[in-house]
Amino acid sequence: EILNRPARLTSPEFDMIKSHPEVGYDIIKDVKFPWPLGEMILQHHERIDGSGYPNGLKGDAITLEARILAVADTVEAMYSHRPYRPAHGLNVALAEIEAHRGTRYDAAAVDACLRLFKEKDFTLERP
Repeated sequence: EILNRPARLTSPEFDMIKSHPEVGYDIIKDVKFPWPLGEMILQHHERIDGSGYPNGLKGDAITLEARILAVADTVEAMYSHRPYRPAHGLNVALAEIEAHRGTRYDAAAVDACLRLFKEKDFTLERP
């Protein structure tokens, strides 16, 4: 309901939204996968510099898979329209990850993502 409302999120609403990594983790934590899917979900909003959530993890304390997912999630989220804001577009999304390469986002994951779009002509389709 909050995410589908065409208005800016309030601070309490954003705090509620920030619980989604923990909720997702709780849903699948006991399901066996060949990858650390639970940790990926739990950590996908953590940032290399420790500024993320829910646990403020830094650097290598964040699984490699979650560092990759963080880059992909950021690009997709910025590229896509949300009821509370218009899509920012691919160039803005790529500029975001490039500007924060090595601080918020894993440098190797950013480099791989940029290569996909700039050298391999990867595209995203709008739903």
